[in-house]
Amino acid sequence: MIFLNGFLLAFSALLPLINPLGSALVFMSLVGSAPPKVYLSLARRIAVNNIVFLGTIELVGAAILNFFGISLPIVQVTGGLVIAAMGWKTLNESDASANTRQKREECDEKDEVLLENLNKKVFYPFTFPVTSGPGTLVTVLTLSAQASRHGLKANLLQHGAVFAAVVVLSVGVFLCYGYAPKITTKISQSTAHGILRVIAFILLCIGVQIAWNGVSELVSTVLKG
Repeated sequence: MIFLNGFLLAFSALLPLINPLGSALVFMSLVGSAPPKVYLSLARRIAVNNIVFLGTIELVGAAILNFFGISLPIVQVTGGLVIAAMGWKTLNESDASANTRQKREECDEKDEVLLENLNKKVFYPFTFPVTSGPGTLVTVLTLSAQASRHGLKANLLQHGAVFAAVVVLSVGVFLCYGYAPKITTKISQSTAHGILRVIAFILLCIGVQIAWNGVSELVSTVLKG
């Protein structure tokens, strides 16, 4: 049950940030016209890179916090507010392509990808920031801190749940990127817009809940002191 709850929490928080469908539009605009096998090859490498990248952040997150002397409640409050802000912003976007435009703007405009250079761009900009941007890193770090609040067994289950969510979403990235030209012609903007709004509301609630957990611990510490 701990693993399932942790997985659902991590999956729900990361889904609108990684946003495989929206990111696939950005990816396709960068790749341009290319054979299907090129899309599949790039998608596979990007998915693997994303797992390694976010898995490393999740693994060393607690060590980073300890190094800088940052307490878990502080991370919960700060990260929760950031996640809630992202959810609120997405919830109030005027159209379904807004998230896609934001991810596109995070890429350097001069970085026009030519077909012969695609393999050099697998990590930047395809993995970071197109697939997993700064917001995703903050969320993974927050989830990692949240998972470190329990005993050893629960701790391992929680961290395993976060990593499992990253793997599942990366598989989604592979499918959406690999078949981007086909998928993007099947889904209307209005449908994508409606789905994104629902996910954004869930993300807002998750952010508030995480921040509240941190505030509760800080208040409890003050009262005990």
